[in-house]
Amino acid sequence: MTVTPAWIIETGRLRLTPVGYWDLHDLVRLKGDPRAYALMLGGVRSPPQVAEELAGEIRDWGRYGFGVWAVRARRGKFLGIVALQHRPDGLGVALRFAMLPDVRGAGLAVEAAGAARRFGHEAARLPRIVAVARESNFASRAVLGAIGMSACGHFDRLGETMLVYQSVCYTVDE
Repeated sequence: MTVTPAWIIETGRLRLTPVGYWDLHDLVRLKGDPRAYALMLGGVRSPPQVAEELAGEIRDWGRYGFGVWAVRARRGKFLGIVALQHRPDGLGVALRFAMLPDVRGAGLAVEAAGAARRFGHEAARLPRIVAVARESNFASRAVLGAIGMSACGHFDRLGETMLVYQSVCYTVDE
């Protein structure tokens, strides 16, 4: 896959780049860590599962013009991921994020998720972006609120209440 420069996002502290096979080691570390990935849809992944997912994540960039970004500090250290991905349950394109446990608490998830949400509306021209968080996951809910997403519904999954958030961008045709 050729990475289009328009897919790269830079913020004050971060550089978000579409994931590629060069990120496999970091993705295995992130997605295999229960502190980082236990609450994600599908839970903790094995190395073969991560590799299989990565192949699909790379395809998504070519197919949709959005997908999973590796989140790195401006100096290059891998910090986590942020993504815009179609949800398998039909709720729409969802914002997802996961950061390594040792970098939490510094506002990096807010910075990365906010940048991905803006990309979704402005570059990918998505009119609606959703996110799903466990009712008990106050950290994720705080990130979603901080970037301007609002709760719009809920559902039950395996005895847990899941809250649905959304960001809607209305455009007026000239």
